[in-house]
Amino acid sequence: MPVLLLLILVAFPAFSQTDAPGQPNLYLIGDSTVRNGSGKGANNQLGWGEPLAAYFDPAKIQVLNRARGGRSSRTFLTEGLWDQVLDAIKPGDFVIMQFGHNDGGPLDDNQRARGSLRGTGEETREIDNPITKKHEVVHTFGWYLRKFIADAKEKGAIPMVCSLVPRKIWKEGKIVRSADYAKWSAEVALAQSVRFLDLNEIIARRYDELGQEKVEPLFGDEHTHTSPAGAELNAECVIAALKGLQENPLAPYFSDMGRAAAKFQD
Repeated sequence: MPVLLLLILVAFPAFSQTDAPGQPNLYLIGDSTVRNGSGKGANNQLGWGEPLAAYFDPAKIQVLNRARGGRSSRTFLTEGLWDQVLDAIKPGDFVIMQFGHNDGGPLDDNQRARGSLRGTGEETREIDNPITKKHEVVHTFGWYLRKFIADAKEKGAIPMVCSLVPRKIWKEGKIVRSADYAKWSAEVALAQSVRFLDLNEIIARRYDELGQEKVEPLFGDEHTHTSPAGAELNAECVIAALKGLQENPLAPYFSDMGRAAAKFQD
């Protein structure tokens, strides 16, 4: 097993949160911007999936953060992480997915080999994966999202798609928006008739309003991984996006904190 993969598995062990019989679960799948560390220690980093749980009533629903650092839409599937989630999903559950940060990487290098093909089409490319030592058919980013959506629906769950949270990259006083993965996420959600949470735009607007000085402490590294304060802001924006939907199926499960949160208004 590669040393890097071993370190990741130690840092993010197998799923520790447990199902609660008799009530629905909200599964979160994605990368390190959703689940990353504990917010303590040297790296001071946390993903938005952890603080999101406080917005829901644990007596009504469990928030199960199954995201894993370093994963793309492709490797979340090929490493079996999605199968673990899918095996546990039951009718009435929810799945919120957010990918894109790691999908732009190489398809078949010796270090990560985690990229997906660009776009939302049906194109494929066959590779010999130097890490897994297996022959693999690589699909587009949109194909993997459609796979998660179709599988969740087949199990009777309600899937929702998020655009990737923005990086801390400024241009002319504004946060740079994603011109590709956010767009493709929206296109897939629309085509598959599932709810879309535009975190890329919603959070970018919050950063724009705050300005560079106040946004700086919201990150635990140069531009990608949030600090605990940044994770809290991003979780708040997830709830704002949910409350801004024409119909929010998660509304009955909000805690007092969730009910009190503001909704996003375009």
